[in-house]
Amino acid sequence: MYIRTLTSADAEIYRELRLQSLLQNPEAFLSTYESEFKISIVTTRIRLEPADAHFTLGAFDTEEKLVGIITFFRESRPKIHHKAHVYSVYVDPGARQQGVGRLLMLELISRAKALPGLEILNLTLTSTNLPAKRLYESLGFICYGTEPRAMKLGEEYLDEDLMYLQIVPELQEGNGNY
Repeated sequence: MYIRTLTSADAEIYRELRLQSLLQNPEAFLSTYESEFKISIVTTRIRLEPADAHFTLGAFDTEEKLVGIITFFRESRPKIHHKAHVYSVYVDPGARQQGVGRLLMLELISRAKALPGLEILNLTLTSTNLPAKRLYESLGFICYGTEPRAMKLGEEYLDEDLMYLQIVPELQEGNGNY
């Protein structure tokens, strides 16, 4: 298993796994299969080009198959440039329970810590996604709230938990440096 930054050359395999994620776990994402399917491969290539403010990581198995994805996006507006977001975390069902999600998160956190001025990583997840919540909590993420009825899938409303990770140690809760 290895992790690397995805680029435009990975657009086809990324798109395939992204569409699979929306079919397999529609409750976990704001996007829908139908809306993502309409996005051209050219647009996907452009979105995958890494930049200072965003990148997507891919986890590959021993057969070079893309089995996991995660996206990082840093805020550009000056007052919130100290924050970034974790999006679109997905691991292929055949690769789950093997630590792929943890490896993706650890790599993203490591890269985030290397970015000057970045202090906080935010993410949201469906409140019922307990395996993901346990993973994030084990990595130090703290739930700071729940948005009721954050998504509507068909006739079902889903709540979302809001979580953050302070990646600058001196800012962590309890030391008075707020």
